Amino acid sequence: MGRLKEFDAEKAIDGAVDCFWARGYEATSVRDLALHMGIGGASLYNAYGDKRALFIKALERYADRSSRARIARLEADGKPKQAIQTFLAEIIDRSLKDRARKGCLLVNAALDVAPHDAEIGQVIAGYLDEIRAFFRRSILAAKTLSQVPADIDADETAGHFLGVLLGIRV
Repeated sequence: MGRLKEFDAEKAIDGAVDCFWARGYEATSVRDLALHMGIGGASLYNAYGDKRALFIKALERYADRSSRARIARLEADGKPKQAIQTFLAEIIDRSLKDRARKGCLLVNAALDVAPHDAEIGQVIAGYLDEIRAFFRRSILAAKTLSQVPADIDADETAGHFLGVLLGIRV
């Protein structure tokens, strides 16, 4: 019979997010991860697989707590034009207050890891597509409410907003 997990999985994955975010993927060792996660190396491998698999899980956790949470909160208000404005304003504010210059874990990974790892590149592209889809939904909803001109191309404008967002975070 296998042993039960003897650690808080939520706390452990948050430790992995913090470690990858502070050090980057390449500079983060399994020892660093285990230390930040509060678990032993064997537990890390047993629970999460290798460093790469853990990185993918950390990206998921980061997306859940940052972009996905922000999108859900802003869409719940039912004010699509305001949602876009608030999303971008919060990113600007977060960037300006980032004294440690950690940036965005997804953008950092897109620049540092994705060019060398196609699978991780696909994972990151999926998260960025979620943000683009939020912009697109918001634009279409704003058009329906006559908050923006009817001739605005939602796909093109959503791509533009994503580009602006990425530029800010880089």
